[in-house]
Amino acid sequence: MSGASIISRIVSEVSKYIVGLRDVIRLMLVAMLTEGHILLEGPPGTGKTTLAKTFAAAIGGTFKRIQMTPDLLPADIIGTVYFDMASGSWSLKKGPIFANVVLVDELNRATPKAQAALIEAMQEMQVSVEGTTLRLPRPFLVIATQLSSSGEGTYPLTEVQIDRFAYSVDLGYPRRSEELEIIARIDELERPRAKSVTSPRELEVLIGRVKKIMVSDPIKKYILDIVESLRKSKELASGPGPRASIWLYKGSRALAFLEGRRYVIPDDVKRLAIPVLAHRLKIKPEYLADNLTPRELILKVLEQLEVPLY
Repeated sequence: MSGASIISRIVSEVSKYIVGLRDVIRLMLVAMLTEGHILLEGPPGTGKTTLAKTFAAAIGGTFKRIQMTPDLLPADIIGTVYFDMASGSWSLKKGPIFANVVLVDELNRATPKAQAALIEAMQEMQVSVEGTTLRLPRPFLVIATQLSSSGEGTYPLTEVQIDRFAYSVDLGYPRRSEELEIIARIDELERPRAKSVTSPRELEVLIGRVKKIMVSDPIKKYILDIVESLRKSKELASGPGPRASIWLYKGSRALAFLEGRRYVIPDDVKRLAIPVLAHRLKIKPEYLADNLTPRELILKVLEQLEVPLY
């Protein structure tokens, strides 16, 4: 089965049970193909769990959901060793992190210690339990949600932790026409029965093919121009680090692959600028008072920069 056919089937199958959110589905594919992770923001009830579960089913992968709470321990995430009375030996009980798609709900409700265990797994693609290192399944995608930082009982993510997420997206509320379709189909949508249209092994092959997508020198310089321009912005208290450049590069290759091209064009970089950069920007308080948002600042930089020929 060709790469284009696999991608088309995934999008088609997920879209049967998800109303709207086509751009979010494509971003999930970009994340999967680049082995990055996504931070989802938005109001409750916008279908985040259904989206993650349906996506996992469509790719033929496993799905786990972790509800983060203040009393959650690292062992509750990665697993632990216990003594099995029946066999008279020590056994390993794997945690919910061992899945192809892991939905981490309300990430900032967990303590920094539990958050750190999750971030390490995301970064290293492996966990250590009682001195034993275990690889996580591939492909591996973490989709995390978080509460408003002003919410009671939250432990805000540090800038370093936020930077570990390759992409972020704000779901927002559905459009009126979409919400009308949701309530009309609610009995069907509440219990989605998505079918597997590919397999983790096939996706691993596609991950390798994405790495062969060509990125010209002018495009690479364009990526750096965007990141460096933001770092110099007077409106920012802190700018994007090197991971921003890396994920713009990786994500643009994946987006080109999804579009059926063997090379990256400037529009690929532009389309991913907000998902890659917005959560990495910290606006100064005086500009927040003027209602300046990271999205607006990114768009301003994109307008000012010369688009390269490729």
